[in-house]
Amino acid sequence: MNTHIKSRQYVDDSHLPSHLHPVIRQIYASRGVQSAEELDNRASTLLDFRLFKDIEKACDILQSALYAQSNILIVGDFDADGATSTTVLMEGLAQLGYQNVDYLVPDRFSLGYGLSPALAEQIVQIKPELVITVDNGISCIAGIEIVKQAGIDVIVTDHHLQGEHLPNADAIVNPNQHACQFPSKSIAGVGVAFYLLIALRHTLREQNHFANLGQPEPNLASLLDVVALGTVADVVALDANNRTLVYQGLARIRSGHTRPGIEALIEVANRNAARLTASDFGFSLAPRLNAAGRLDDMSLGIACLLSKDANQARRIASELDSLNHERREIEQGMQQEAQAVLERLVLSSQSVPDAVCLYQHDWHQGVIGILAGRLKEQYHRPTVVFARGDNGEIKGSCRSIEGVHIRDLLESLNTLHPNLIEKFGGHAMAAGLTIMEVNFEEFKKVFVQTISQNLSEEHKQSVLLTDGTLPADCFTMDFAQLLQQAGPWGQHFPEPVFFGEFELIQQRIVGEKHLKLVLKHPSGKLVDAIAFNVDVRVWPNTQAVCAQVAYQLDINEFRGKFSLQLIVREISAVTA
Repeated sequence: MNTHIKSRQYVDDSHLPSHLHPVIRQIYASRGVQSAEELDNRASTLLDFRLFKDIEKACDILQSALYAQSNILIVGDFDADGATSTTVLMEGLAQLGYQNVDYLVPDRFSLGYGLSPALAEQIVQIKPELVITVDNGISCIAGIEIVKQAGIDVIVTDHHLQGEHLPNADAIVNPNQHACQFPSKSIAGVGVAFYLLIALRHTLREQNHFANLGQPEPNLASLLDVVALGTVADVVALDANNRTLVYQGLARIRSGHTRPGIEALIEVANRNAARLTASDFGFSLAPRLNAAGRLDDMSLGIACLLSKDANQARRIASELDSLNHERREIEQGMQQEAQAVLERLVLSSQSVPDAVCLYQHDWHQGVIGILAGRLKEQYHRPTVVFARGDNGEIKGSCRSIEGVHIRDLLESLNTLHPNLIEKFGGHAMAAGLTIMEVNFEEFKKVFVQTISQNLSEEHKQSVLLTDGTLPADCFTMDFAQLLQQAGPWGQHFPEPVFFGEFELIQQRIVGEKHLKLVLKHPSGKLVDAIAFNVDVRVWPNTQAVCAQVAYQLDINEFRGKFSLQLIVREISAVTA
């Protein structure tokens, strides 16, 4: 699949501070930054918790539970957002004085997502007095009803989109429920959990709770390392509020103020804590945390984050690292099988289908989400991948592209074909669903048809937006550091990508399929570059004298030495 490279249009940046480097000022303006306030990442700039609907109601319930020292059960989810959300509430509630708090994460393979009816039956047997959901609950209507019928109070904290009906919970804290005024609709589940704690501390402060006990208020900022990890891991849009949460968490980690579990994950991922970036969360730490929920039990990931002992944290992180290696091997096998199917499809029809819908009975349920994401990236089409569940069901994971809201599309499909989907939920770009195996072919047909009706030719084009050519005087370590500090970069606030033509001085393959380059800038400056996972049938290209390159400016660290390096996003040969 060819990616179209386009330069962003120049936009007026005169409203941003003049002290900013002109290249960085234009980068900010082109990403929609409207004022200097949006670039202020101090914790004091975070949005007010009072903007959340029901948050005061949730705090009243929690205040009563504190004074009664009620038994509280946190119901989490089996991904990194669920694990970090659970960790934040477990630790935060303990800091606030709660003594009887436990957590439960559903088994991905036997119970599926969220507070399902089957999980609700287990909860009723445990007999907590209060249940708090994190990163789930907004769509768990039947499960929450079972819990409520047993006389148990329920607080839902979630960030997923609400359906036609809301669950019968005592309080629902979710920016994406109707009538909620909290502006950051893209906050992750871990961010919602953190805000609940901030609101609860405020409630207790107003009641003179800490003063009466002669205790200092807990420093909830100590949780921001976990909040930052979960926010990036869930690939939510990094709006100004989310950027502040991530910035603050990274600052704590870089200054050495992080927990043993995150330190251990950084170690096994071979990262440098003092130079950690948001992309390290996404590409190095989160996959290891997620591996527990994909292949085993997410309680292992939560135990790592909650661990107070460095040696114990290292042991758990090592287990998570092993699980991640296993996950990669499973994923690579599945990807080869899926690509073989798709290549036959493309060859027979001479074009990529409008949607990808695949099922194989022996595919691993914990890895289908990653596979769907990889295929979506490769073919730039909405993708759903299924694996076998129980009782004749198959479970699917969807990933979408810009312009196709996958959850809304599933809702539309469910309305038109009411007996086809057993259950579904999710976001604009990612969703999950369950169907009966006997209905797969019918689902595939209507899914592809529905996508085709919503997919324009423009949507089918994979476009890489660049920030244009980078001036020669910016090829320096100082400017590369400025760029790093200008973040955090991430979803909907992408790291700057530049474009230019360079003379090819050296090119060789390292590590099987990575292309190591030495490039010469038109100014005569030499710079190292690396392109990951290239097509080795195309590169190295001895016929090429120059190359057109879309790249990110990076600082490479090797054995304690730092050097300027380009990370190549796209490369095309220019022959003589």
